Amino acid sequence: MANDEIKYTLNVQTVDNPLTEDPTDTRFMLVSNGTADFDRVVSEIMALNPGLERETVEAVIRFEQRIIKRLTLSGMRVSNGLFTAVASPKGRGGSVWDPAVNSLDITIAQGADWREAIRNTNINVLGPKAEVMYIAGTQDAATRGTSGEATAGRPFTVTGNYLKVVGDDPSVGIFLVDSGGEETRVTEDYWAVNEPKKLSFTIPAGLADGTYTLRITTQYSRSGGSALLKEPRSVEWTVYIGVAPDVPSGGGSEPSEPGGDDDNPIG
Repeated sequence: MANDEIKYTLNVQTVDNPLTEDPTDTRFMLVSNGTADFDRVVSEIMALNPGLERETVEAVIRFEQRIIKRLTLSGMRVSNGLFTAVASPKGRGGSVWDPAVNSLDITIAQGADWREAIRNTNINVLGPKAEVMYIAGTQDAATRGTSGEATAGRPFTVTGNYLKVVGDDPSVGIFLVDSGGEETRVTEDYWAVNEPKKLSFTIPAGLADGTYTLRITTQYSRSGGSALLKEPRSVEWTVYIGVAPDVPSGGGSEPSEPGGDDDNPIG
């Protein structure tokens, strides 16, 4: 089957728009089918051509990744049909590059092949999504980054739904958990905004650079007031203090309900 004959299907559900208080203002959210890692991609290629050696497929993919990194970080715009990638310096200019105020990102945009595939994608709307707690996105005040970047000692904003932190259960709060499992509680004196669809707080200044799991736990319910959930629920998101590793942007949000999907708003 030719590429332009392939048909794709995505399922979406409607959820409240976390950027407004209007209950009739909704947006679409992707019904996730999980995460495809490197091994899954290799397996999918081998399923299309079982005669290939797995080691060969892995080597070719890793060589492609290596070449794309080398070309983009040499100042070239890489276009492979599926996407274009280019290095993008950020921060104010000066006579020298200052890592305290300057950063380097890779900007990726969909290419012609991806745009054609999108045109061949059918969207199924499954109806309203059950009331779940989710994170829709984040923003770092220092860098304006929206891919999970965070800066110690600077404000950090989280948008989503059912995020308001309330309740007297000991597990309730905002936490940053490092790769070793050590938790840092963001105490209330660091909070600036605590609303159902938006949290804003300062990242503790003493945190070392690295990858953290942001965990928000609350007993908030739609009814508000004193009608709190009997059992707290949590949502998690990956954040990077300092320089982010070479990973896909956006972090990952895990709904608290058992068997929930990764939540990725569309639109």
